Amino acid sequence: MRRAALQLRSLRPQVHRLARVRQPGHARRALSTHPMHLRRFSVALVSTVVASGAYYAYRGAESPASSPAVQTRSLTSPSAEATASRRAIVVEQGQVYMGSIPDNEPLSKETDTQGRRVLEMLTPEQATRKLRKNEESWLVGRGKGVVRYDVVQIPSNDPIEDDHAEKIIEVPQTVAATEGGPNSDWMFWGVFDGHSGWTTSAKLRQVLISFVARELNATYQSALTNPALTIPTPESVDAAIKKGFLRLDHEIVHEAVNKVNKAQSKSAAAELLAPALSGSCALLSFYDSRSKLLRVACTGDSRAVLGRRGGSGKWTATPLSVDQTGASETEAERLRAEHPGEPNVVANGRVLGRLEPTRAFGDAVYKWSVETQERIAASYFGRSGGKLMQTPPYVTAEPVVTTTKVEPQNGDFLVMATDGLWEMLTNEEVVGLVGRWLEEQARREGAASAGGSWLGSWFSSAKAGLPVESPVADKDASGQRSPIRRQQWGLPDDQTGRFVVEDENAATHLVRNALGGKDSDQLCALLTLQYPTSRRFRDDLTVEVVFFGDSGGDGNVSVNQRASASADGLKAKL
Repeated sequence: MRRAALQLRSLRPQVHRLARVRQPGHARRALSTHPMHLRRFSVALVSTVVASGAYYAYRGAESPASSPAVQTRSLTSPSAEATASRRAIVVEQGQVYMGSIPDNEPLSKETDTQGRRVLEMLTPEQATRKLRKNEESWLVGRGKGVVRYDVVQIPSNDPIEDDHAEKIIEVPQTVAATEGGPNSDWMFWGVFDGHSGWTTSAKLRQVLISFVARELNATYQSALTNPALTIPTPESVDAAIKKGFLRLDHEIVHEAVNKVNKAQSKSAAAELLAPALSGSCALLSFYDSRSKLLRVACTGDSRAVLGRRGGSGKWTATPLSVDQTGASETEAERLRAEHPGEPNVVANGRVLGRLEPTRAFGDAVYKWSVETQERIAASYFGRSGGKLMQTPPYVTAEPVVTTTKVEPQNGDFLVMATDGLWEMLTNEEVVGLVGRWLEEQARREGAASAGGSWLGSWFSSAKAGLPVESPVADKDASGQRSPIRRQQWGLPDDQTGRFVVEDENAATHLVRNALGGKDSDQLCALLTLQYPTSRRFRDDLTVEVVFFGDSGGDGNVSVNQRASASADGLKAKL
């Protein structure tokens, strides 16, 4: 029986740190992250022919803890080592090692008693295909202040718990109060970070924009009947957005219970209560082309950041939302004020010591009365709110809304992303990366090409590093937390040397650099890991980049073929 040598090295030095990991149920718990080690060692593998890309296990491996001094110990001949090889990943007790196996030495599919597994690593080409598999790019030829938006999703959970939605609504003069002028556009972009399942985020994708648009329509119509207004007040527009959020959450959490009580069926309960028992953060942006006002409604810890080019030629990063978690002192104080006499309403940075986001859709066990929870659990199924539950509701879907005047002439852009991106990059790095991507696009295309007018009008040569202004001194004021994955992976704070520009899609460009950039080994390793191991090292990722500009168009929204995985099945969001 032949044996194959697997030469292994780890991705990063060991770093002990607590990081958030979503676990079954509603809790996001703090667990010790599993680092990636630098040491090399050799592994003897039983050889049999197997299909590539499947999970494999190996036998006879030396424990890295028992032989820390071993750098390389090959069990194959020098001639075998000189042959072509395939990259591989070893997962042992949550730790990940990287190595290679000779092409003529396949791995065993058997599993040893210690549960160690080997996974053939993606090549850089395969990693790029995985990065681009779900990317979309849309050219907005409406002449209403938005020229393009890019989207990408990379799953870590199986199935992915993130979701997203986009819609452009042409609003007639009778609603938008633009008598004598053109119709205006209401443009919506949403990213939804689900937890404890995918059903709540899927529900938001289906109907949240419609709920908000309905409330906005009623608010604008009401203003038209008031001669003193003609257009709604800013406060009433914010209130309409909040009302849309809360009405949908009420339907998900409470009306579902009423329907279940009428149906008296476990199968109906399973379907109706699924979006209530799981949960989701929501980040929704609303752009009114008439006023050029951008409103961002945030429920949870997804984040929106505005990039704007200044007189120096560099970009500034302005947070348009603040992460809403138990670690936020503002949110913690709000909960303590709402639940006096409950010292553990926020414990260890979590609601009742369990749920990290303080605002979310669904998560019904933090909203239902104790009586309702007991009735649902007795008749159907459900989760307990825990021993600390006294005076629900503890969690709300009411968003915090910010308003920003967009300056299309300055090349403003908006980045929206679930927290998986912000665990790896800072606000300034994200804005600087998009700035570098824009400059590279301008170099490649020139002002005369399609889309060149909005690229070339403000383009200037980039200097060393990212073209972004330094961050504010007080990170808490900027709404961002430290990128925890950086410590987990053992990376230095200064990341600018590892960034690259290789993708036509701006959102994909951000994800590539978040996961590794120039470090192809790290990028391929992180994308090779499959669920559930992948959840220890990266979260689901949903990223959306919206580009504002003054260019005209034919009035249509069309697929940007160069930056989309496939045009098949993609329809304009108008």
